[in-house]
Amino acid sequence: MKQFLIAIASVFFLISCVGGQKVKEEQVEEQASVSEFEAIAEGIDDGHSARVSLDYQGTYTGKIPAADAPGINVVITLSDSTYVKTMEFEGKKDSKSEYKGKYEWNKAGNTITLFGTEREPDQFFVGENTLIMLDMEGKRITGDLAEHYILNK
Repeated sequence: MKQFLIAIASVFFLISCVGGQKVKEEQVEEQASVSEFEAIAEGIDDGHSARVSLDYQGTYTGKIPAADAPGINVVITLSDSTYVKTMEFEGKKDSKSEYKGKYEWNKAGNTITLFGTEREPDQFFVGENTLIMLDMEGKRITGDLAEHYILNK
């Protein structure tokens, strides 16, 4: 009888260990990064993208960081396939620049590239009522100042 109880206890112990392992695996799966999700999403073409799903045309404004000024006020107006971008260093007279030209969408339909600006490639991820400035490699800017690279409609 004693051996029977030990066998049953052992079985319950093993079952509880396997169940605990399953919870750990689920937690690891939930920790997938945003960049991994975006990479996966780019490979899926379900017909939905910012280009076809969002009302992206309009005017976006924001203040991006600057090395020698409190910030740069940026205004981008998107029309059907053209843009107007103005930039002005805060606190500096005669620092306003204006760029006009065409923009193109990436294959995934979530990022635009402005042509003819002060920096090329001048890329922005298009979100719901937002443009998120990307770095020179087309990646999101991270760190403490990342939120300052978002322009709002």
